[in-house]
Amino acid sequence: MKNIEGIVPVMLTPFTARNEIDYPGLARLIDWYLQRGVDALFAVCQSSEMQFLSLAERVELARFVVQRVDGRVPVIASGHISDALEQQIEELQAMAQTGIDALVLVTNHLDPQRQGSAAFFATLDSLLAALPASMPLGLYECPAPYRRLLSDEELSYCANSGRFVVLKDVSCDLPTVTRRVALTAGTPLNIINANAAIAWPAMQAGSKGFSGVFTNFHPELYHWLYHHGAQRPELAQELATFLSLAAVTETLGYPKNAKIYHQRLGTFDSELCRVNQDDVLEKFWGLGVLLDQIRSGTGFYQQKIAG
Repeated sequence: MKNIEGIVPVMLTPFTARNEIDYPGLARLIDWYLQRGVDALFAVCQSSEMQFLSLAERVELARFVVQRVDGRVPVIASGHISDALEQQIEELQAMAQTGIDALVLVTNHLDPQRQGSAAFFATLDSLLAALPASMPLGLYECPAPYRRLLSDEELSYCANSGRFVVLKDVSCDLPTVTRRVALTAGTPLNIINANAAIAWPAMQAGSKGFSGVFTNFHPELYHWLYHHGAQRPELAQELATFLSLAAVTETLGYPKNAKIYHQRLGTFDSELCRVNQDDVLEKFWGLGVLLDQIRSGTGFYQQKIAG
């Protein structure tokens, strides 16, 4: 099993003006991530608009990412959007055949009716029996349709099974991240925090990287923080503050605002977004200026970390 850690962008899915996946644009986006030193890629996740992709699109998308990456970094993927067990098995078995390095289960679909651990374990055990035993697995506390945090018992069960290699932690709570790091010590399961506000202290507490949405804006800055921040702690703290404040922009129309950012960079042509069809530059006054400031601030810190 490949070790999943470091900076793991939650990938965008570019679309054409005809609302089809823009594969040339996706190829450029993958190259953009890789040029910025990411350690893995999370394809077919919420940022990828997976709830708005057909199963065929999800599978094709994951397969394309695997082929484009060509082994340079691990690729993990989810595409786990159904509540009915039979549909979950169908979509996860299909995704497991795409060549990905780990298949990520969404925790809220393991307990869709919010019934608690008994329902969680029943669904989980059924999925484990249906999926290839050799397929490394991950867990993702996806906020949609509801944020379903793992209990300590559930996390320990998964970690000690030996089949799970990563949890994308969406607790957004440093004590929880710290406790989870301790609970999974000595197992193959790495805890990777997804909240920018606690990114740096979570890394210091043992989070094995970062997988938040602003890996779509400046993954290289998070990469430096994770891999080199301890050698320059004052700069690390300064950078962490910038990253935290920049990430507040997530509330202003993400992921469409990230697509506009990449459209301005020239990564792809269209800002079309299935999950958000608003004119976010009109809806959120000042968003365009904020995106420019994030870009200039990113350049400023690129120079500082290189110095």
